Amino acid sequence: MKTIIQIALWIVCILLGYLIYRSVSGPIEFKKIKQERFAKVVSSLKDIRDSQEAYKTVNGKFAKDFNSLVAFVDTGKYTITQQRDSSFMRYDKTYQIDMQKDTIIIDTLGFVSVKDSLFKGDDRFKTMMNVPGAQNGEKFEMKTAMIDKSGYRASVFEAKIKKDVILFDQPKDLLARENTHNSVEEINGSEIKVGSLVDVSTNGNWPPIYDRKDDQ
Repeated sequence: MKTIIQIALWIVCILLGYLIYRSVSGPIEFKKIKQERFAKVVSSLKDIRDSQEAYKTVNGKFAKDFNSLVAFVDTGKYTITQQRDSSFMRYDKTYQIDMQKDTIIIDTLGFVSVKDSLFKGDDRFKTMMNVPGAQNGEKFEMKTAMIDKSGYRASVFEAKIKKDVILFDQPKDLLARENTHNSVEEINGSEIKVGSLVDVSTNGNWPPIYDRKDDQ
């Protein structure tokens, strides 16, 4: 009986030790996995933003879906222009003499491929709608709209994905805590997103640390 009790106590001690270890190492491992996956998602959202901004530059509004956006990046071109000051003489009826008028002349210098300008020969733009590492091939949700800001009609877009999709295999308690973050050093809320459907903005909701990773 004494031996059985000793074995039982050893089992309990081992179990308690494991639980204590997991309570310490679990959040550390979760943070590491989270940051690695979030960095990849943010990188894809930046590609979407860059492509949308290029689309708007050429077309005056954002692309409504990924098919239109990918097709534009694949075949679209920027117009390269140059502005220069100039002047000319025009007859002024009031003073009844020729007077100098200033103007700006815009010269078209050529065209450059959007694909080459943004992606430098990389074709990752063709799959930028796919969420990196998603379990079931989930795609980013992207919407566009026209909003009124101080009497000005503005085109806006938003692309996003829920953290649950990115961290699908992580402990539920840590994931629940992650979805309620409110810190300048974290991606707050339950989604990672870029752009806005209510404000004229193409910013993302991630902290600067994810931008610095790209610069390294």
